[in-house]
Amino acid sequence: MARDDIENRGGVKRNSYNSNNTSSGYTSSSTYLIEDSETQWTSWLVPMFVVANIAVFIVVMYINDCPKHRHTRLKKLGALDWSKVVQNHQGWRLITCVWLHAGVIHLLANMLSLIFIGIRLEQQFGFVRIGILYLLSGFGGSVLSSLFIRNSISVGASGALFGLLGAMLSELITNWNIYTNKAAALLTLLIIIVINLAIGILPHVDNFAHIGGFLTGFLLGFILLPRPQFGWLERRNIPTGTQLKSKYKPYQYILWLVSLVLLIVGFTVALVMLFRGAAVDCITVTGLVSTCSAFITYGTPDPFPGSPCCEAVANLGLIADSTDNRRSLCICLMGLITTYTTHSTAIATLPGICGVTLGFIIDPNTDCNL
Repeated sequence: MARDDIENRGGVKRNSYNSNNTSSGYTSSSTYLIEDSETQWTSWLVPMFVVANIAVFIVVMYINDCPKHRHTRLKKLGALDWSKVVQNHQGWRLITCVWLHAGVIHLLANMLSLIFIGIRLEQQFGFVRIGILYLLSGFGGSVLSSLFIRNSISVGASGALFGLLGAMLSELITNWNIYTNKAAALLTLLIIIVINLAIGILPHVDNFAHIGGFLTGFLLGFILLPRPQFGWLERRNIPTGTQLKSKYKPYQYILWLVSLVLLIVGFTVALVMLFRGAAVDCITVTGLVSTCSAFITYGTPDPFPGSPCCEAVANLGLIADSTDNRRSLCICLMGLITTYTTHSTAIATLPGICGVTLGFIIDPNTDCNL
């Protein structure tokens, strides 16, 4: 949780402290003003983010036949599209979508929010931590959005912005003792969060990206934004022989560790669910058996590249013309479903496609090459 040395090269102004306090003053944090941090950074990264977003938008508008084919062009330029991310292995879209915007109003709303929130945070915590916070929050929002939205594309920096809001809340919690007016700080922050959440009620807003970004930023705030105790900051002015305070309080260390574990586990589980889920989505497509049969029997292109649905059955050497082999195909597909998901809609789709009941038992000897 120590400040990264690389930030010392990022344009810094050092604040001076009042050394007239007695040693008894170091035990009280109630008079410590949040603005009196040990370092005041010069904000340059957040303005760079704003410039980059505007530049990307200008490029998109230049090459796009606006308003015609807008969604098609955004998809080609890196919009978040589940099928592209999972089936075509274009994971880079989880990052590029954060830099794209659907229109002028969308861009202005996000950039004004970024300036209002981001500059203050960068001034207080430096460009390294806020840069990591912004990018990882945007990534977290994209991952959660991909898990729940599969039939439309998504663009925008909203997930990253909600990450900054989440970090502001966790920063308030972990640094609670050093705020002079706790009630005012909490009320102001809650009003900002509620206003932004209310925007999610509007149509065509990706609430899952907002939630994913907020949760990611909330956890990152405990990891990246804890402040040292005031007594530790003033250690140079403490009389010789006075016992020094620990840099951080015990609860800050606990929150740091718990948040780090939750963040790692959350990203791991979400990414596994996202990319392993590609194996079962093909079963919801109408006509699965017939398209897989054509692939198996006649060597037509795999209708579901990157997933084992058809390829695994083909490796069994099945000729899917007979009823028995169609049943074998469905058994294999059922194995894929039960292995990767319990989604009721996916399971309910099988009888209509396969013409069989769900009463059969999956043959343990059926090798689906999983």
